Amino acid sequence: MRYTYRLRPGATAQAALSAEWGRCRWLWNEAVHQQKAGHKPTFCKLSKLLTEARARSTWLREGSQVAQQQTLRTYALALQHAYKVKGRGRPTVKRLKNTLPSLEYTVRGFTIRDRRLRLAGGITIPVVLSRELPSEPTSVRVYRDSLGHWYASFVVRRETQPAPVTDKAIGVDWGVTVTATTTDAAYDLPHLGHRRRCAAELARVQRRMSRRRRPRGNPPSKGYLRAKRQVAKLHKKATRQNTHDARQWARRVVTDHAVIAVEDFKPSFLARSTMARKAADAAIGAAKRELIERGTRAGRKVVLVPPAYTTMTCSQCGTRAKERLGLGVRTFRCGDCGYTACRDRNAARAILATVERDRAGADDVRHVNTSLRVSGCARSEPEIPRLPAVGKR
Repeated sequence: MRYTYRLRPGATAQAALSAEWGRCRWLWNEAVHQQKAGHKPTFCKLSKLLTEARARSTWLREGSQVAQQQTLRTYALALQHAYKVKGRGRPTVKRLKNTLPSLEYTVRGFTIRDRRLRLAGGITIPVVLSRELPSEPTSVRVYRDSLGHWYASFVVRRETQPAPVTDKAIGVDWGVTVTATTTDAAYDLPHLGHRRRCAAELARVQRRMSRRRRPRGNPPSKGYLRAKRQVAKLHKKATRQNTHDARQWARRVVTDHAVIAVEDFKPSFLARSTMARKAADAAIGAAKRELIERGTRAGRKVVLVPPAYTTMTCSQCGTRAKERLGLGVRTFRCGDCGYTACRDRNAARAILATVERDRAGADDVRHVNTSLRVSGCARSEPEIPRLPAVGKR
């Protein structure tokens, strides 16, 4: 698990972290240029090049070799994942203006003593330990958010608490009007609209930021930076509210159900549609991530079902409608058995029926295709195999 704490770096520590991030960012961009030149930079090749570069450059030797190696390792893994997963973009250049600092250290690159984080390179930062670490951390990620706050995310081992014994099952369908519709109405996650409530204040601050923007080539004014910080603060407030609601909802669902059938819905395409603002407010991705993570941690059976034809399939008789349902049609009616129900509720029941019908045995997370029987299970690692969805939803 990851335990995240707030850091309180001084001016000297912030300058040292920024300088370290500058070296790591330069190495990342050099690896991207090598990949664009036709080479396939593996971690072994990048490590050899790093050794040669540190021997030539005093600027690189001033930084931590642990952080620089971890940057290249992250790049190599991202590139390998891009080759394996269809449609996954390759790593791109990290620009100073658009990228937030993020440094990773292994166990030989940091220590915690007297509530202070000591990083390789002589950087010492006070840590706000709001809770004690359950075990010795194996790695740490030091990063800065859009407000300029620094955080340390430690990877630790924690004993899992046994989940209550139950035999209930639940199906989850994602939407925009209601974030999550389940087979049991008591466990629905409503659309709470945190971003919509601060839309007026956000628009006012964004107009202020636009008025104070200087022409290109001139340094930003203090008023512009102050307005930009207020915009970031409003965005982060809504994000934290969505994350909190998703965690509370996922905890209730995982505690009361042994089998959780989740629609494998990817909301990224909604960002390019007219529903982009409402989809961002619904935070489907955050709720889905919390549900899967908590379910696998509690030892529940979490099954990801492709969304193909879930809206068009009757949950009572299994008959598939011949025509697609428009988004304006909110009630599903089966032409064979006459079953009538809410569109999203029927989809959630169809998702659960798919899992029960296929008797999908899995230890943690796997995909179930509605038309093909698949054996085996997938891991809860980032390399989860994705079954192709047949047709459109």
